Amino acid sequence: MAPRARSRSLLLPICTILTILIHGAHSFYLPGVAPQDFINGAELMVKVNKLTSIKTQLPYSYYTLPFCTPSKIVDSAENLGEVLRGDRIENSPYVFNMGDAKMCNVLCRKTLDSKTAKAFKEKIDDEYRVNMILDNLPLVVPIQRLDQESHPVYQLGYHVGLKGQYSGSKEEKYFIHNHLSFIVKYHKDSQSNAARIVGFEVKPFSVKHAYEGKWNDEKPRLTTCDPHTRHAVVNSNTPQEVEDKAEIIFTYDVEFLDSDVKWASRWDAYLLMTDDQIHWFSIVNSLMIVLFLSGMVAMIMLRTLYRDISKYNELETQEEAQEETGWKLVHGDVFRPPSNSDLLCVYVGTGVQFFGMILVTMIFAILGFLSPSNRGGLMTAMLILWVFMGIFAGYASTRLYKMFKGSEWKKIALRTAVMFPGVVSAIFFVLNALIWGQKSSGAVPFGTMFALIFLWFGISVPLVFVGSYIGFKKPAIEDPVKTNKIPRQIPEQAWYMNPAFSILIGGILPFGAVFIELFFILTSIWLNQFYYIFGFLFLVFAILMVTCAEITIVLCYFQLCSEDYLWWWRSYLTSGSSALYLFLYATFYFFTKLEITKLVSGALYFGYMLVASYAFFVLTGTIGFYACLWFTRLIYSSVKID
Repeated sequence: MAPRARSRSLLLPICTILTILIHGAHSFYLPGVAPQDFINGAELMVKVNKLTSIKTQLPYSYYTLPFCTPSKIVDSAENLGEVLRGDRIENSPYVFNMGDAKMCNVLCRKTLDSKTAKAFKEKIDDEYRVNMILDNLPLVVPIQRLDQESHPVYQLGYHVGLKGQYSGSKEEKYFIHNHLSFIVKYHKDSQSNAARIVGFEVKPFSVKHAYEGKWNDEKPRLTTCDPHTRHAVVNSNTPQEVEDKAEIIFTYDVEFLDSDVKWASRWDAYLLMTDDQIHWFSIVNSLMIVLFLSGMVAMIMLRTLYRDISKYNELETQEEAQEETGWKLVHGDVFRPPSNSDLLCVYVGTGVQFFGMILVTMIFAILGFLSPSNRGGLMTAMLILWVFMGIFAGYASTRLYKMFKGSEWKKIALRTAVMFPGVVSAIFFVLNALIWGQKSSGAVPFGTMFALIFLWFGISVPLVFVGSYIGFKKPAIEDPVKTNKIPRQIPEQAWYMNPAFSILIGGILPFGAVFIELFFILTSIWLNQFYYIFGFLFLVFAILMVTCAEITIVLCYFQLCSEDYLWWWRSYLTSGSSALYLFLYATFYFFTKLEITKLVSGALYFGYMLVASYAFFVLTGTIGFYACLWFTRLIYSSVKID
């Protein structure tokens, strides 16, 4: 069943973005995240969100399955990030009133046909989960851990149904969860009568409901679940099968529980991780190893360089100067512009754009502006920041271009503005076409697509040109030494100084710095879990920068000592090669942790991980390049060269 057509104007995502930026700066609470007080009897709006599965990674609108519907389905306004995530938030037929417990409330009765039965079976096969929202809190299923004393694990949403066998039978049947026992936890204000919702849990059951006589839509009365006789559903001993012509009665209970948890802490239980101790110890372990290696590298570099510079500056006679060896010999070629210098400028500018976006995003996240309670906020912020960081991309690429004695700055600006987004857009359009083919809500609507194109060509491209213009107007960066007119011949290199070998070696340490955190990031993205430890992520990002810079400087130093002055591209590729290891790890993760079997889902995974690896390449490569540029300028300006 295809999802209903949805019309979204261009203004909706942009207005939402501006609202977040404006209101977020003037108040403590973000829009939609401020606490809401409910008095007894107040109506609670239960909303339904997308159906999700970690087996297919394809979200679907809730009403693509023949669940009970309200009299009129109303879509909630969604921000840009929510639309791109495939969220489809709509009203539901569930009616809650604050403090009013309900038992065995009949929602509706459905009779399946072969088509609807098949739709349910397919979703049960793929382990789809139903997601709901109450007061901005997602619905969770509490699962008690083996040690009863610890906090339960919360799983987002409940399964549409399950597969099983009757005792004594080998035939596998499909059963639907048609009875939901909701628990709404609230925290009461001691000064007023109002309460705030701090928890939204459910226990799903599969029950073949029965009733006496003819069905009455106005006053349905069940024998399997009756509030008058206090007969509640407590197990799934008589489950409801999914089959052609099956009659399914959907029911629910609501229970309200007073909680000591305050509104400000209500997300804490959702963010508890099952292996938090492993996470903490692993991060600290990674930090200590990388800091130790960084200290060793810095000590070796400082001592060796200090000795080299002192030795070169003490050479007084022409004979001594002729006996020079090592990096000083190539001073006349070390700042010679590299081949494909235009492309290098474009990649460096794009890397600066990425660096700025990630740095500011992390600062916002650490300050709490991008918490999980602000659905889609992280993705929205990253897109907007990417667009506005275009000015720095243009500035960086053109400054480097002018240093290479280039004059056609507009060409560089255009390539910087369109090359990386163009590659990503091409992959994105192909993947989006595949999602459309599956009729998934994850397919980006045309209105949102137009908004993305407007952000790119209407804001990002002009900003790149503005930055390029400013960068080109500035005086060119002067080299610390003069470049010879005739290139020096590079002597034959040892096998370990082979460019391919040293580049691949250089990427191992930066990847090692983020390796453990990468596992948790992939788990949050592909296994539908929350990622929230942005403080640690920022720390890992800082370690990554230091590691990229130091490993590139060390290998660049060895290269110059071998009288190989072609360091420009190699410095970029040395730390950038960590992206190759990231993609290889993503492949390993796919085959060991995920249960994806469908071709489209596999294409989605590898497509998005290819984009992520490409972005990681641009980011780490730029960090390594600038570290090496600073290093070479420093050492060649520190020695006396006649």
